[in-house]
Amino acid sequence: MIEIQDLSFAYRKKENLFNQLQLSLAPGNVYGLLGKNGAGKTTLLKVIAGLLFPQTGTCEVLGYSPQKRLPQMLEEIYFIPEEFYTPPITLKLYEELFSPFYPRFDHARMADYLKDFGITRSEKLTSLSYGQKKKFLLAFGLATDCKLLILDEPTNGLDIPTKSLFRRILASSMTDERSFIISTHQVRDMENLIDPIIILDEGQVIFNHSALEVSERLSIRLEQDEPAAGEALFWERTLGGYAVIYQKSDDGENKIDLEILFNAVINNKEKIGKIFGEEAGHANG
Repeated sequence: MIEIQDLSFAYRKKENLFNQLQLSLAPGNVYGLLGKNGAGKTTLLKVIAGLLFPQTGTCEVLGYSPQKRLPQMLEEIYFIPEEFYTPPITLKLYEELFSPFYPRFDHARMADYLKDFGITRSEKLTSLSYGQKKKFLLAFGLATDCKLLILDEPTNGLDIPTKSLFRRILASSMTDERSFIISTHQVRDMENLIDPIIILDEGQVIFNHSALEVSERLSIRLEQDEPAAGEALFWERTLGGYAVIYQKSDDGENKIDLEILFNAVINNKEKIGKIFGEEAGHANG
């Protein structure tokens, strides 16, 4: 679905944000894109959507070059940025104006989503709160039935019940040909959906693995005592003791905490990379 080869990108007068970045994404997944502030998550999403262009290297999405902005590609992509503009029109008019760009747009499903989210078509977008606008754009994006939905911090502005509803709706919208890329700092909002997990750091994809691969190679335990030096891959103080990551040595069940996994990968790239059979900084799946 997405093939990125040797991609380099820099903003003016700054060092390269990406330097020969490699990434391959297959259809039928909910990819979680994680990284520290400034790691380039939003920039990468914009490159994939064709809103920014690489200086060198290639990015191919659904068989097209995003920078050409071809209608055949754009009708299969919907991008919801963290910050967005909404025109001063009603939800109904927005749907009438923009749904024709998506040949499989499902108006009945859109109506169901709006009902679930508690907003009506007669309201003006500019009269809605940030969270309500986000609900509307998520409903519209899901109703497009496009092959690639790109979401930058989708749960920002949503209350707790809406986050739960959004997770259920997104899960029910998955097909073998459809993929989601979700960039988020709120990993606990999405950790039961995100799979595979992609981590960006210092211009490279340093981790790109499925939840199954993680559970087969790593184990997280809650322990009362601080682990001895060299015993664990990573540990951090938590409520009730220490959350500790070890290289897995048994076949027991294992629930991965994405926040702790992220911290472990960022702070121990080389050891984590060796466990997954790759060079640190070149985890491209």
